[in-house]
Amino acid sequence: MYRVFVSILTTFLSLSSVLAQGNQFPSQVWHQGQIITMNGQVYRGLVKYDLENNLVQLQDNGITTFGSSNVSQFEIFDEVYGGIRSFYTLPYSMAGDYDTPMFFEILTEGDEIVLLCREQIVIDNRGMGMYGPMAMNPLWGPPIGGIYKLAFNYYFIKDGKLQKYSLKKKELLDILGDRADEINLFMRKNRLSHDKRGDLLRITAYYNQIK
Repeated sequence: MYRVFVSILTTFLSLSSVLAQGNQFPSQVWHQGQIITMNGQVYRGLVKYDLENNLVQLQDNGITTFGSSNVSQFEIFDEVYGGIRSFYTLPYSMAGDYDTPMFFEILTEGDEIVLLCREQIVIDNRGMGMYGPMAMNPLWGPPIGGIYKLAFNYYFIKDGKLQKYSLKKKELLDILGDRADEINLFMRKNRLSHDKRGDLLRITAYYNQIK
């Protein structure tokens, strides 16, 4: 279903470009991008997304709102942090009752396993030091100052099944069970954590590589 590729680019804009955006979160600004509907129609223009409500908007001679049930995927160039980001609509049950179409960001995609995430803006009451709480870069994780931060829920697709990852090392090794020893060694040698975004990208890409 999926071909091997890493969907996150590592090119970042200058600090002045970031500051020009007023330190807004990516979901709060318009990005150049495109939306592909379920019937294959492509719309290009300025795109803004709302993962909490599974909505995406297009600004092109007006504003058009699409729900996840009408969109197969959308893509943006994130001008806040730099980089192309891709989102797909997949069926998932948040409450355990029945599946509904939801937007997921593809972080690392391979033949064996796919790493996805959903972001949300939350208030961080910890770390109220002289610099205040820190907000997280949605691409790789370097912090920026702010009152709120981006929190992430991570998911894996393996053997055709979409499952949420609880950020526990044992669960990660269970998911990658047929290569658990190699993954554990790779993590130790490279000092990688089981609960950090950039490290999860490397671990998942390595698993696809050795498979």
